[in-house]
Amino acid sequence: MEKDRFNYFKIKRKYLKFLNTQEVMSEPFRDKLGQLNKFYLPLSKMISEEYLKKKKTKVIGLTGAQGTGKSTISNILKIILKEAYNLETVIFSIDDFYKTLNERKIMSKKISPLFFTRGVPGTHDTKLLYRCIKDLKKSKFKKCIIPKFDKSIDDRISKNKWLKVRKKPNIVIFEGWCVGVTAQKKKDLIYPINKLEKQKDNKKIWRKKVNFELKNSYKKIFSLIDNLIFLKVPNFKYVFKWRLLQEKKLRITSKGKKIMSDEQIFNFVMYYERLTKHMLKVLPQTAHSVISIDKKHRLKSIKFN
Repeated sequence: MEKDRFNYFKIKRKYLKFLNTQEVMSEPFRDKLGQLNKFYLPLSKMISEEYLKKKKTKVIGLTGAQGTGKSTISNILKIILKEAYNLETVIFSIDDFYKTLNERKIMSKKISPLFFTRGVPGTHDTKLLYRCIKDLKKSKFKKCIIPKFDKSIDDRISKNKWLKVRKKPNIVIFEGWCVGVTAQKKKDLIYPINKLEKQKDNKKIWRKKVNFELKNSYKKIFSLIDNLIFLKVPNFKYVFKWRLLQEKKLRITSKGKKIMSDEQIFNFVMYYERLTKHMLKVLPQTAHSVISIDKKHRLKSIKFN
């Protein structure tokens, strides 16, 4: 990107200031200026060009396994889009649309006990999510509110604390671990992928329901995405390792609220294994942009499809 088109030094200063508030242990944000030039400036340029085609609100999907830095990257892109292109960005996560604790209790009794644990498609309020994205994209924009979910209490917070969007955004960054994923083929559901499925989903009720949701309500939601960015991990075993880092963050910031132990995290990540592996097969070919992350948790390369 041509640095003389905007105040590169102002962007650099704000970017570094932001990262200094986010840095925790071995996150993938070490080579700060190298990453700014190699990844974030080109991505921001691509997003701005996408917007300028029609000057209508664009929804950017940012997807990747747990611990890949989706929230931090979203905020970096927001800074650059504002400073370089004067584009207003709204960020939200699919995680904020998890069904309430009580709704998942009901679902776990009616369908499968595995739906009590938030995470997989089927555990989100898809009607609310679809409506929110549609509202954000409307040309005649009205005030929009986006829910907030507190993972430390495993429930949605009160409505008066939801995100209020009063001005029509230019860009919406919709991030989440399963954003943009497609349904699997029926034959891929036959065999259990791990101990969790073997012991607790031997009749395939849970994974078939997840796949059904992907074919229907989630497909409808993901069709609203204008551009999908995929953060590609080396393989699934690193998801557990990096998920531990996320939990260490929560231990620092949660002020005594309920946090998972390492063993609980290991069991929790098994809920994500099937779709994470499916994403690693499919999304490198179908996503608009693919950022590869190396085994040392560093951003390695970027490819625009």
